[in-house]
Amino acid sequence: MDPVKLLKKQHREVEALFKRVGKAEGPSERRRLMDEIGAKLTLHTKIEEEIFYPAVREVPTKKAEEMVLEAYEEHHVVKLVLAELPQVDPEDERFEAKMTVLEELVEHHVEEEEDEMFKLADKIDDDELESLGERMAQEAEQAEAAPRNRHAA
Repeated sequence: MDPVKLLKKQHREVEALFKRVGKAEGPSERRRLMDEIGAKLTLHTKIEEEIFYPAVREVPTKKAEEMVLEAYEEHHVVKLVLAELPQVDPEDERFEAKMTVLEELVEHHVEEEEDEMFKLADKIDDDELESLGERMAQEAEQAEAAPRNRHAA
């Protein structure tokens, strides 16, 4: 399993959910979509932080270390917004504002990963990349099969 393809697939899934939030009819649908986005982002950040980023950080370049450290910080900010969203009523004007900020944070993060970090992953040995992808896919399958905890990030 190619870890970059797996992460890109997850990126597209989250992007599609954000688009659906904008078209959501009513607060309960917005809340449900927010919960789904939160669950997907929580899983995504977990497999990146625990499996993918440590491998990229081992690429012997200063750029790799800088990119990974910045990515961890971006995840931290995303987690803060995800933690606040469940406390905001979907009809409150702050809900839409927080969702917009979350979407912009995620868009920026995805752009940097796909434009820069994933190129660094090309420097990882093919066998190691395959192993990373397998571990990431297994972690994703286990998390999706388990009962969902709300934003346990």
